[in-house]
Amino acid sequence: MTSIGILGAGRVGANLAGKLSEAGHHVVLGLRSPTERPAAVAEGTGPRVSFADQRTTARTADIVINATPGDSSLDLLTGLRTELAGKILIDVSNATLDAGDGLPGDLCYPGSSLAEHLQSALPDTRVVKTLNTMLFMVMTAPETLATPPIAYVSGNDENAKKTVTGLLGDLGWQPEWIEDLGDVTTARATEAMILVVPHILRRHGFGPFAVSLAR
Repeated sequence: MTSIGILGAGRVGANLAGKLSEAGHHVVLGLRSPTERPAAVAEGTGPRVSFADQRTTARTADIVINATPGDSSLDLLTGLRTELAGKILIDVSNATLDAGDGLPGDLCYPGSSLAEHLQSALPDTRVVKTLNTMLFMVMTAPETLATPPIAYVSGNDENAKKTVTGLLGDLGWQPEWIEDLGDVTTARATEAMILVVPHILRRHGFGPFAVSLAR
């Protein structure tokens, strides 16, 4: 059993917490304030899920998942540099600027990526980027799509990526659905994939999908 801290208790964080707890991990959801527990988060997250403030969550977990809004993740996580030192940080966020309708309109870090900025700001933390090329419900139920999706993985540390690949398996990802792209700079490619998402949502509505690789 691994102790996993999830920063961000919205739909992404709560969804991941429920599936990881079902797989036997102890999960702590990091809230901005431990007294603020949205009803949607408290429901269905599993018996192994507890709640704490974000700093405590980062300090006490073995592995930390960043599920906070990507446009503010860098400032937040830089402030947790000490707590995150020596740990694996799984970044599932996309850093975007909203268009007029509230959907992603542009990248916060064109020519780079949030993952690269996080790795630079947190040199003692092993950053791994994954699960950012799909809607949140696919992260924990990839088998529900008609076409097998792909979970891309980017990061500098090979052992950290192996650990993350194991956790992806706990979330339902088959080995052949996981694509290791290489070091953290490859995250700029997968983060740029978010720009296709608003066009799909505007044409087809809010439904499960993933940006995948056909072979």
